[in-house]
Amino acid sequence: MIKGFYIAILFVIGSSAFAQTINWTAEDSLKGEAMIKTIEQSLYYFYAENGSGSNYDSIIEALNFEADEIPHYSDKVYCERLNVMNEMSPFHLDCNDVTLSTIKFFVEKRRGFARVVLGRSKLYFDLFEKKLAEYDLPIELKYLSVIESGLRPQVKSRAGALGLWQFMYATGRMYGLEENSYIDERMDPELATDAACRYLKKLYEIYNDWNLALAAYNAGPGNVNKAIRRSGNKLTYWEVRPFLPRETQGYVPNFIAAAYLLTYHAEHNIVPMEADIAYNQLDTMCLQNGVHFSSVAKIVGMDEDAIATLNPIYKRSYIPKGVTRNYCIALPVDKIGTLVSMEDSLYRLEYLTYVSPTVVQPENPETGQPSNTNNPETNATEEVMYHKVQSGETLGTIASRYGMTIADLQRLNGMSSTKIYVGQRLKVKAGAENQTATETNPTPAPPATPAPPAPTKQYYSVRSGDTFGKIAQRHRLSISQLRKLNPGINIDRLSIGQKIRVK
Repeated sequence: MIKGFYIAILFVIGSSAFAQTINWTAEDSLKGEAMIKTIEQSLYYFYAENGSGSNYDSIIEALNFEADEIPHYSDKVYCERLNVMNEMSPFHLDCNDVTLSTIKFFVEKRRGFARVVLGRSKLYFDLFEKKLAEYDLPIELKYLSVIESGLRPQVKSRAGALGLWQFMYATGRMYGLEENSYIDERMDPELATDAACRYLKKLYEIYNDWNLALAAYNAGPGNVNKAIRRSGNKLTYWEVRPFLPRETQGYVPNFIAAAYLLTYHAEHNIVPMEADIAYNQLDTMCLQNGVHFSSVAKIVGMDEDAIATLNPIYKRSYIPKGVTRNYCIALPVDKIGTLVSMEDSLYRLEYLTYVSPTVVQPENPETGQPSNTNNPETNATEEVMYHKVQSGETLGTIASRYGMTIADLQRLNGMSSTKIYVGQRLKVKAGAENQTATETNPTPAPPATPAPPAPTKQYYSVRSGDTFGKIAQRHRLSISQLRKLNPGINIDRLSIGQKIRVK
C-alpha cells in the first residue's frame, strides 16, 4: 500500500545520498531516521487534508442552511437529480413512487446514519473504487456496502452474513475467503471487496441487468430465477419485483436512496462526521511471527482498539504466525515506519510477555507484601508462574499437570467457567514438574528454533476472476517467483480449476 509519491520522494533522496561520498556517523544516521519520519508525517497530513475531494462546506454555505434545518424538495427536483446520476451510470436509477418514497424516508429519518457512513467512507471508498475499476465495474457499487453493513466490517446479520459485503460462510468459501480460529477473511476489507467484485461481475454476466444482479446478491440467484418464472419470464427488475421476497423488494430502492443521499448530502444539509483516518494514510507490514495487538500497541504507541478497527480480519486481538504465508497488519504510515524499525523489539516483547514463563512471588495476606522467599520448601509450594494454553489442552489437563484441582485453578485465575483459549496465560502453582525445571534451568531460555520442515509442493485451484498476478499477490509471491514454480504455463490463458503451484 506504499504510495507512488512516497516511493518517488525516497528514490530522489536515496539517489542523492548515494551520489555523494560521505563518511556516515551515528549522528548522521539519526538525522536520516528523523528525515524519514518527517517525510512520513508530511505525507500523512497531506493525504488527510487533500483526500476528501469534497466541497460540501461551500454548498451548504451557498444554500444558507440553518444548523439543524432539513431541506425539502419537490418530486421534480429529486427526479432531475436522479436523471443526472443516470447519465453517468449503467444502473437504472428509476424515479418512481417507490424510489421517491424511499429517498424521502432516507433524507428525513436516516440523516444520522448518512453522517456516520460519510465519515467511515474515507477509510473504505478509495479501496472500493480501486477494486471496482480493476474489475471494470460501475463505481456506484460502492454504495452497496453502505446498505449491506453500514461500512462496518465486523457486523454480523442474524442469518450469519459477515463483513462489509455481508458474505455468508459458504459464499465466502466459494470466493476464496478463509476462516479459522484466529482470522475471518470475510472481515478483511481488501480481500472481501475483491471477492464481492468477482461475485457481482458473475451475477451481471448471468442477468445482464444491474438491478437484477443486486437482487440476486441479496436474495440469491435461486430466488431471483423463481421470481422471473412467476413473472412470466420478464427480464427487468421492476417487472420481476412483485414476485421477489419482501426484503429484496426494498433492496434496490434502498440502494438507489443511499446512492442519492450520499451524492447529494450537502444539498440536504448533512455534514459528514470527521474521519479518524483515510485509506490513503495507511500502510501495511507482514509479520514473520505471531504477535498480540497489545505488543504492537506498546511498540508504536497506539490504542489496541484503534489497531483492532484497522485490522478487523483478526478475531482475537492476535495476529497468528502463518503457515503458507505471513499475515499482515495495517496501521498509519508513520506507525508502520516505527514498527519496521523496531521489528526485533516487537518479537522480543511478545516473547517476554506471552511465551517466557514469569515467576511471581505470592503476597503475604497480612502485610500485602511479597512473602519471605528464604524458605525453599515454602517457595516450592507457593510460587506462582504462568502457563500458556496450547492447542488441545483443557482446564482439567492443565490442573493435573501442575498437581492442582480445576477449582484451585479457577480460584487462582478468578475464573467462573472452564472455557479457555489457545494463547491464554493462566496462573499455576509451581508443582513438581516446574520445581525440577527450576532446579536444572533456573533461567528459562528462548525455545530453540525448530529445523524447517522439508519443502512440500502446494497447489492452488484457479477460480473465477483470477489472474496470474492476483494469484501471486494472494500467496505473497512476485510474478517472476510464480513463473519459476510453473514453467510452461501460459499465464494469459488460465482456466477455472487449473492447478497452479504456489510453493
